[in-house]
Parts: sequence; structure tokens; C-alpha cells
Amino acid sequence: MAVAVQGKGFFIWKIPNCEGGNAQSIANQAQSAGLSFVPIKIADGTRPMNYDTARAVDLIPPVALALKSAGLQVWGWHYIYGYDPLGEARRAIQRLQALQLDGYVIDAEAEFKQPGKDRAVRQFMAELRSAFPSLPVALSSYRFPSYHQDFPWKAFMEGIDYNMPQVYWEAAHNPGTQLARCVREFQALTPYHPVLPIGPAYKTGGWAPTEADIREFASTAIGLGIPTISFFSWDECRRDLPKIWNTVASLNYQGASAGQDISGKLMDGLNRRDLDAVLGLYNPNAVQITSSRTIQGLPAIKNWYASLLNQLPNSTFTLTGLSGTGNSRHFTWQATSTRGSIRNGNDTLGLIDGKINYHYSFFTISPN
Repeated sequence: MAVAVQGKGFFIWKIPNCEGGNAQSIANQAQSAGLSFVPIKIADGTRPMNYDTARAVDLIPPVALALKSAGLQVWGWHYIYGYDPLGEARRAIQRLQALQLDGYVIDAEAEFKQPGKDRAVRQFMAELRSAFPSLPVALSSYRFPSYHQDFPWKAFMEGIDYNMPQVYWEAAHNPGTQLARCVREFQALTPYHPVLPIGPAYKTGGWAPTEADIREFASTAIGLGIPTISFFSWDECRRDLPKIWNTVASLNYQGASAGQDISGKLMDGLNRRDLDAVLGLYNPNAVQITSSRTIQGLPAIKNWYASLLNQLPNSTFTLTGLSGTGNSRHFTWQATSTRGSIRNGNDTLGLIDGKINYHYSFFTISPN
């Protein structure tokens, strides 16, 4: 499924806290950071946001115009509570119609873990879709559905187009592992919708993401074939974490048009059982190193992969983590099959001219 937007985004919470509220400055910063879209908060429950009630002035139109003139998409995001689903939906419709935005993000969290909220979700979505049957709509909520089984996932999945989970690795520095798990869990939901994750660009307590975290988050997303990533929030990042802003700006993230990382391509080739595609990722004299032996050259490597696939009939390979840039990659992976499984795949690649020159692979096959 093609997605409505690709590349990098940055969420705006309160316009006055971003570049002093100057529309052209916001657009200039977005453009220089290589962003492709900016979601702006348009409502909270039934109340409009980024609207100066004292002066009856909507702060969003000049910002949206400046961003669109710079070639970016502008989406609206809306925190909803589910206590007045029709009122919230009508506020969303009013704001989206007035602002002529490119997409809409629903931010739904703890309030929807209360009993019976699936009915509120369906009321909200029916009203919203009556006005916008084809507008791109995303859900932004928890990163691990397995932790929040009392959340009405199914009701939301019936009405949205994309999942934008909040992959906030607070109190940790393992974004690749958390993102890979997040994607696996959302892939298990039905109906499936593309996962377009949001990373943290704020500090809380004594924790903040590091520059290395941001790069790992992005490289893992590329390896997983994710077309769109974004960060929250512009307000806090520019104020508190200028190095993180600069790191996001330095990411050359073009989404699906940039293709998967080589580790993701390797997994795809194995899933298709296309050994020619797999071998096309290697240099002719590449070396493959395992715990049992070392082999060199494409014929030997092809035989090794053929043997592995024979041991794992009808297998599915999944990338679970990715780090490294340039000529080095480290990735973790799993495989399941009708005969056995691998839970501890742990590989390192050395690249020359974009192809694998050495490949160290460690794993154990467990019988089913």
C-alpha cells in the first residue's frame, strides 16, 4: 500500500513556542531540516487548539500556507478522550474543513482504556468518515499493543489508514529493539495498516534521547522498510535539545523511494527463497563466517543458504533490530518454519561499494 506521505516529519504542539510563532521562520526551518510534513495540533477534545480565543485569531492558516508553499504537507493532530465522541468528531471536521489539511492524526491514549470505549470509537469514526471518506487518517497511540490489551485497537483499525505509534524509549537507549518489536506487534493486528512511527525529541526527568539513539531509530526504520518517520515535539526539541534537532535534520531519510537497507533486502530475499537476489547483495569473493566454519565465494555461500532453507521449510525471516551506517551493519533477526525456529539471529556485515564483503552470522536452530 502506498502511503500518503514519505520522509521525515516533526509534530508541532503550540505554534507560539515554535520559532516565536513566525510562520515563515517555521517553514524555513522545516525546509532546511529536510522535512516532508508537519502535523500541527488542531484540537483537544472539543476545543480548538492553536487558536487565540482572546483575539479570535486562528494561528494555523499562515503557518500551513508557508509550509505548503515550501513544498511540505501539513497534517492536523487531535487529542481525543471519547467522552463526547460526536462533539470531538464534529470539532475535527470543522477544523479540517476550515484549514484544508493533507491528513489527520488521532491521538488516543489512557482515556480509551475504560470499559465500553469501542462504541465511542465507532461513533467518532463514523461521523468523521461521513465528512472525509478518503482523507488519510492515522492513529497515534501506544507502541506495544500487547501492553495495552484493554485499548480498543480493533475499533480504531476499522476506520484508519495508518498507525503512528509513539515509540518513546524513555529510560532506555535501545530504539532499534523497541521499534522492531513495535512493528511486529502492529503487523499482528487486523486489519493491518502501515506503521509510521514517531520518535521522542524531548527530555523528561533526567532522560533524553541521544544523537546515536536518533540515528539508530532512523537506520532501523530504513531496514524495516518504513516509508515515514516523525518526531515529537518541535516545541521542546528546539528549546531543549538543539543537537537532536540537528541530528534529525542531518538524516537523509527519503522513505520508500530510498529502498530498504541491505539487511532488510537480505531478509526479503530469504523470505522469497530467491537465492539469486540474496547473492546479488554480495561481492564475488565475499567471506561468510559462522560458529562452525568459514567459506568464501558465491558458489559456497549459495550452497550454505540452500542448506539453511532446507532446514527451515516454509520459513519466514524477520528483522528485529538494526544499527550501523556506512560500511558496517549489525542486525538481529528471527526465523520461523514448519520444522524449526531461530530466535537469536545475530549478524554483522562489512560492506565494500555497497555490497557484502564479509558476513559473520550466529544463530541456533531450535526444533518446534
